[in-house]
Amino acid sequence: MSAPVSRPVPSSFSPGPQSVTFSVPSPLGPLPVTLAYTRVGSGEPLLLLHGIGHHRQAWDPVIDILAVERDVIAVDLPGFGESSPLAAGLAHDLPTMNAALGALCQALEIERPHVAGNSLGGLLALELGREQLVRSVTALSPAGFWSPVERRYAFGVLQAMRQTAIRMPLPVVERLSRTAAGRTVLTSTIYARPGLRSPEAVVAETLALARAAGFAETLRAGIAVQFTDDVPGLPVTVAWGTRDRLLMRRQGVRAKYVIPRARLVRLPGCGHVPMNDDPALVARVILDGSR
Repeated sequence: MSAPVSRPVPSSFSPGPQSVTFSVPSPLGPLPVTLAYTRVGSGEPLLLLHGIGHHRQAWDPVIDILAVERDVIAVDLPGFGESSPLAAGLAHDLPTMNAALGALCQALEIERPHVAGNSLGGLLALELGREQLVRSVTALSPAGFWSPVERRYAFGVLQAMRQTAIRMPLPVVERLSRTAAGRTVLTSTIYARPGLRSPEAVVAETLALARAAGFAETLRAGIAVQFTDDVPGLPVTVAWGTRDRLLMRRQGVRAKYVIPRARLVRLPGCGHVPMNDDPALVARVILDGSR
């Protein structure tokens, strides 16, 4: 694991946004990566990883609950949210993400944290577990357990969502976000209960999707991804919303075959991004999985 370029000031786990720069190896030599994150709470460290096109604020509905028992670090992945895109010479593939997230933990002086991830973040969490870089994994609707048809469907939906976000004028997004029906139009693909999401959050995540510099490269890197390895030696929880419209819940059964010791949890009434649909349930699943 490469040494960080700089170390952040701990600042008593300030809940405000922070950033850290560190280096990761590449064919061109060590290259810098800068990631934005929020850190709050106390206890054992817990790293939170969002899905493609989203940002760290996806975890806001559960942060306060988790922070009572965990030192919570919610991070914007490279090229998403407030994090810089990867430099030329660094691919948006799983080995690079493993190296970047491992170096992030070193820079933040957290050794083998618990990790929870959603969608792309769930896949990354499982990869960190497979590499034994974390002490437990909770994966919420993780990518990588799809059939070829299911992957093409999911990628098509994601690309359509991205193009809609890019083309929709901001005043239209703001107007739609003011009503529950409008929020359903904007976010029902990922939330089962889109009316629960605040107007401000819906506007922010629509802009995050439109402006995600890492979207295309990350999606391209996922074309050949299939998670096929067990994750031995540490607790693994795989949880799936019963109303997930992007990655169908039958993929959770496949995940259980691949990782036979994993705890497979059903999230009743939850969509693809379940943190918003049932914060108390999702927080409890994460906390129980990170004992």
